[in-house]
Amino acid sequence: MENQHRKIRGYRELTKAEIDLMNEIKDVEARTAAVIHKMGERNADPVVRALDMRSLAVARTHLQTGFMWAVRAVAKPESGWDGPENG
Repeated sequence: MENQHRKIRGYRELTKAEIDLMNEIKDVEARTAAVIHKMGERNADPVVRALDMRSLAVARTHLQTGFMWAVRAVAKPESGWDGPENG
């Protein structure tokens, strides 16, 4: 469906500069995810086997959260939590 964002409450039209910046963030996210996936592959490489997989999982979660917030910082969607006190 074309122009889906117009049908979802809280979303707005983005400028070309905002779209370009969000796409740049998404590109960096994809490259970062590829590195995290590579680190998580358990194979014959002794360096990979020596990784702390719990730490890698925490890193993955925090990176996902960070990229989500970076995109949100650009998109600035409205939410029910936005009020005068949140300015």
